[in-house]
Amino acid sequence: MSEQYFDPKLKIFALNSNKPLAEKIAEAVGVKLGKTSVDRFSDGEIRINIEESIRGDQVYIIQSTSAPVNDNLMELLIMIDALRRASAKTINVVIPYYGYARQDRKARSREPITAKLVANMLETAGATRILALDLHAAQIQGFFDIPLDHLMGAPLLADYFLTHHLDENAVVVSPDHGGVTRARKLAEFLKAPIAIIDKRRPRANVAEVMNIIGDVKGKRAIMIDDMIDTAGTITLGAQALMDAGATDVYASCTHPVLSGPAIERIEKSPIKKLIVTDSIALPAEKQIDKIEQVSVGQLMGQAIKFIHENKPVSPLFKNRFHNEEN
Repeated sequence: MSEQYFDPKLKIFALNSNKPLAEKIAEAVGVKLGKTSVDRFSDGEIRINIEESIRGDQVYIIQSTSAPVNDNLMELLIMIDALRRASAKTINVVIPYYGYARQDRKARSREPITAKLVANMLETAGATRILALDLHAAQIQGFFDIPLDHLMGAPLLADYFLTHHLDENAVVVSPDHGGVTRARKLAEFLKAPIAIIDKRRPRANVAEVMNIIGDVKGKRAIMIDDMIDTAGTITLGAQALMDAGATDVYASCTHPVLSGPAIERIEKSPIKKLIVTDSIALPAEKQIDKIEQVSVGQLMGQAIKFIHENKPVSPLFKNRFHNEEN
């Protein structure tokens, strides 16, 4: 365990979405998780009780708004309200995975911008700062009128590939045009070229590969995305890369949503390994041999320390971040 952090005014609490990650974050900071109970009334309403004083404290609450999204989001909003009414000095919301992030603009007439609605709800509830990891769209940072620190998963994923010597003769592949910046960041760490899969998406969760921009023949292809949901895009892309002459294909993402047919598709795909973080807790049925997790606990714990000490967090994504569990 990390050495004990001796500021009694720093408190970390966890809700139900990802307790194992919360414990790793608290351990990295050097504090114990605060005492709180989360249960339900008989009609399903959420009831939260903070079981220690937090008056005047700087509180960090850890909650991914992953499935069940609405339950986890409501838990978070109720907890923020409880902290505000209990006179916490600051309420810092640590969101390893920000749900509803894909609804970040009006793509068609009469659509909501739900990512902005969630930002409004968090602020209205009483959040004073957000610490997020690999938001689906960078503009979501601008949906908040409170400070937001945005961490990147690329340094951790890069550490995995470098540690396992998978950077040799590699090309980093973005599964679409929107992910080029993310792919370029990983490529900088691996000192590798990049390629882009040109695709179209006729409807939600359906993708069709049109073309591959860049040279992948005879190379190890490493695909990177911020999240993998139904795995349609990543598995279609992997097959297209093999068809274009790649020697083998690895895939990586920060957020393993992995809903619906995702696990079956990954099992049947030519993907050799899928490297993900633990921003979303994986149930046992999704922990297959092809999937390896690296923890963001050290990264987010270090970020909390820097924020608490009023230090910049930028070094955490400018440099390769070593995961002690690897």
